[in-house]
Amino acid sequence: MKTLDKIPTNKIQRASKLMTTGVKVGGNYLKYYGKKLVNSEHNKDELNESNAEDIYDSLKNLKGSALKVAQMLSMEKNIMPKAYVEKFSLAQFQVPPLSAPLVRKTFKKYFGDTPESLYDTFNAESVAAASIGQVHKATKDGKDLAVKIQYPGVAESISSDLAMVKPVAMKMFNIKGKDSDKYFQEVEEKLLEETNYVLEMEQSKEITEACSNIPNLRFPKYYETLSNERIITMDWMEGVHLSEFVKANTSSEAATKVGQTLWDFYMFQMHQLKRVHADPHPGNFLVDEDANLIAIDFGCVKSVPEDFYTPYFELAKPENINNPEIFLEKMYALEILKVEDSPEETKFFSELFYEMLSLFTKPFHDETFDFSDKEFFGKIADLSNKYSKDTEIRKMNGNRGSKHFLYINRTFFGLYNLMNDLGAKVSINNYKNYI
Repeated sequence: MKTLDKIPTNKIQRASKLMTTGVKVGGNYLKYYGKKLVNSEHNKDELNESNAEDIYDSLKNLKGSALKVAQMLSMEKNIMPKAYVEKFSLAQFQVPPLSAPLVRKTFKKYFGDTPESLYDTFNAESVAAASIGQVHKATKDGKDLAVKIQYPGVAESISSDLAMVKPVAMKMFNIKGKDSDKYFQEVEEKLLEETNYVLEMEQSKEITEACSNIPNLRFPKYYETLSNERIITMDWMEGVHLSEFVKANTSSEAATKVGQTLWDFYMFQMHQLKRVHADPHPGNFLVDEDANLIAIDFGCVKSVPEDFYTPYFELAKPENINNPEIFLEKMYALEILKVEDSPEETKFFSELFYEMLSLFTKPFHDETFDFSDKEFFGKIADLSNKYSKDTEIRKMNGNRGSKHFLYINRTFFGLYNLMNDLGAKVSINNYKNYI
């Protein structure tokens, strides 16, 4: 794969790159409408493929928060067209890496030395490259190590990148100006945390120690003397990415083992720690030859405050969802409904969230749940499609819900998708055995 000798880091350079991409996307639309005039039945598949490729080609060279957004969108299988999901999923661990000279320059900046001097051996060619950093293999004192290097300028460009996408996001999600900053601030804070590798080491140690009783779950050890705020060294873990395991696996027993471990890991964090690994995509998990799950990235960890946790999970109980008085009380507690809402808005959003929550919380309604259930995921897709086409939503203020929904919902949607990929049937409350 072609390597990068530099990454656009200032606001003007990055804006120019995005503007050029916008021109290409505009050209794709002109081609599409031209073909549509000739053939009224011409569909959008070709347009989506062209746009997805042009947008991804731009983002993979910008890296940072711009590419991170693409990675997040790749998990939205029920919302994004297939072409975007397939192309953007490459952001998880397959983008152009930094060149060897730029890697050495980064080491000189943060360690004052070359990687060849710090490790017994260091492979200058990366083994994986994603949105914020890339991984190299090294050895020291007889140990195989993984060395993650952050791309130059990523942390410094987050605020300006988000400022550029904010107007587009507000239009897409029908977010009004009032109080909208809390959502963008939440995203900015979490992205900045992901660029702090010292914080990642602290979070990894806390969570791995707390989750050490969960069977079939493994974590790498981190090495502080070979790590700093932009470079992090950990054990090299043998295994395949979760997506590769899913493609190659033919054992339902192995899939169930991995699925139960993944579910227990998340439920233990959510309910016991009230802190959760909030980036559940296949690139952050490996599976070894014994079907053990390996969690390898703790850059994005979301704390769940009690005043959000309690009403959120109370609505996972059918008796609360189906009790109009309790349901409305929780809607206000979660900031989905507001005291200033009109009767029309109150009715609309109450019905919308009743329908959504009745479906999305279904895995919690019984002791076991089969995530290979096509009917369940089909209903999620139908519901997403229904509300994406609902013209009534555009009339309402889409600025809804606590800021904590952003990463908690992202966590559950990502987890559901991974569980569906595995096709696992799991025991929902099994995590309680490890408390």
